[in-house]
Amino acid sequence: MLPATITAMHPLDSKKTTAHDAANGLFKNALRDATEIRCHTHKIADASILDAGIDTNGSLAAGLILARLCMGDLAEIQITACDNDTYASSNAVFVRTDDPLVACLGCQYAGWPIQTNDFFAMGSGPMRMARGREETLVMLNLTQAASSVVGVLESDKLPTRSAVETIAEQCGVSTSNLHLAIAPSTSIAGSVQVVARSIETAIHKLHELKFDVTQIVSATGHAPLPPPAKPGDTTTGIGRTNDAMLYGATVTLWIDADDGAIDGVASKVPSESSPDHGRPFADVFKEYDYDFYKVDPMLFSPAVVVIHNLRSGKTWRTGRLKTDVLIQSFT
Repeated sequence: MLPATITAMHPLDSKKTTAHDAANGLFKNALRDATEIRCHTHKIADASILDAGIDTNGSLAAGLILARLCMGDLAEIQITACDNDTYASSNAVFVRTDDPLVACLGCQYAGWPIQTNDFFAMGSGPMRMARGREETLVMLNLTQAASSVVGVLESDKLPTRSAVETIAEQCGVSTSNLHLAIAPSTSIAGSVQVVARSIETAIHKLHELKFDVTQIVSATGHAPLPPPAKPGDTTTGIGRTNDAMLYGATVTLWIDADDGAIDGVASKVPSESSPDHGRPFADVFKEYDYDFYKVDPMLFSPAVVVIHNLRSGKTWRTGRLKTDVLIQSFT
């Protein structure tokens, strides 16, 4: 049975449980409890599919499970209360991890645009490490083969047979050992799993700034949960979830590094360092012809970043929340 509270936690036993093992176990339990969490299950080309928001409304519980799957179940994730006057929402997603490199860059980062002639989705989860083709994964030694893999897809339609076969082939597994959870950004579950990416955006930004992200020891993230957009209105769904991050997220990082290295990047991590900052993301997205790759990559980061240096005891706090933009986006 699922816990009574809307909380998702994974008590890791040091490094004995890999992201692949943990995610496979969680996916198996989610399939078993699919009806209870308002999900549908499918078999496509022998792969197991958990639909958390395409042909079903899904649920908050399903969103937390998708978020956990995205992070290889290497994080604690909760839906918490927050100040509506500040965040334009009464709820937020709080994330904590003591394995930020693997959980965020190894698993959660949506670095795999999956495309066939009849399907497109952004792919996350431990399956990315099994595929091992992304430059960041290779650079940080985050590739990891597995006999059974789990992935999360952001899309508004179920994967086709060709997509399933492509994913399995690139991950080096049979389709029967491929497990995919899927939800659009306009759904309840899809909104939760996207907003749970606050830490990932900060760490990815630091990596882009050439900071040694292997020095990040632990992290927390907090971002408001926006209202879901109308089904099919992908631009609004993407806009609201991104705005939750860009204008409402606060990420705290515990780092073991020289003060000088942190001084060199701290002010550049928050989203306000981008010239595209200050408007609802839907407007920015439209300006760039709905092409993510044309948007300034420095925009994709939290509103506020706090860094504690374990080596010196010094703390940095940079960035600012933008309540006015959150209100404009969410309402």
